[in-house]
Amino acid sequence: MAHTMRATGRWKNLTFDELEDFVRRAREAGVRNDEEVVALISTSGKIKELEVELPD
Repeated sequence: MAHTMRATGRWKNLTFDELEDFVRRAREAGVRNDEEVVALISTSGKIKELEVELPD
């Protein structure tokens, strides 16, 4: 079973700082540079949630 890491915006949508924190934590967890990120986008085009698969 694959493990994933997920980030959601503290208020409604992700901020730039939250995006930076997500990328930093994913890299520290060993996520490869070519790993695809799944994003849930609001109807206004803002990032609501991000998810990436963690290595075994």
